[in-house]
Amino acid sequence: MARDLRICFVGDSFVAGVGDPRCLGWVGRLGAAAMPFTGYNLGVRRETSADIAARWEAECAPRLPEGTDARVVLSFGVNDTVLENGSPRVDPDDSATNLTAVLARAAERGWQTMIVAPPPVDGDAHNARIAHLDDRFAEICAAAGTQYARVHHELRANEVWMREVREGDGAHPSEAGYDAIAALIMPVWLEWLSR
Repeated sequence: MARDLRICFVGDSFVAGVGDPRCLGWVGRLGAAAMPFTGYNLGVRRETSADIAARWEAECAPRLPEGTDARVVLSFGVNDTVLENGSPRVDPDDSATNLTAVLARAAERGWQTMIVAPPPVDGDAHNARIAHLDDRFAEICAAAGTQYARVHHELRANEVWMREVREGDGAHPSEAGYDAIAALIMPVWLEWLSR
């Protein structure tokens, strides 16, 4: 019997694929390159790690029933680092706590997790805050034994990604940008699926 693989993709607008005229984002591109599975895109624009930590389990639970190969891919952090009234929307320590809590709870549920790093946007100061969070997230995932797909620094050096972000809304790329991020995530994704 074929395995019943079910994967929830939880996160922000990058998970939702905002800006992609093909409406695939990186999630759709990864899905097209994988074995058959049932996928659920649970990306919501403007959401922070706090928003996602508050909703992710309730949304994943009915989609990942007992007896399935149940997995969760999460990606967040760009919205945490947006300044509002001079401060990040979510303090970096709280972002780290949110990720740690989500990973611990997923492990309790028996759901395998994979994390995709927050990508860069158009703005050096904002990108510095994202890069700091990327490093924190990488450490947390390493300690938890969770697959972490690093994309931030690679995309900052990627002309296509940065140009499309600048020409778009300052945060989201178009089709070629999503091709670029999907290519970076792909090796980690395929290795994770083979587990």
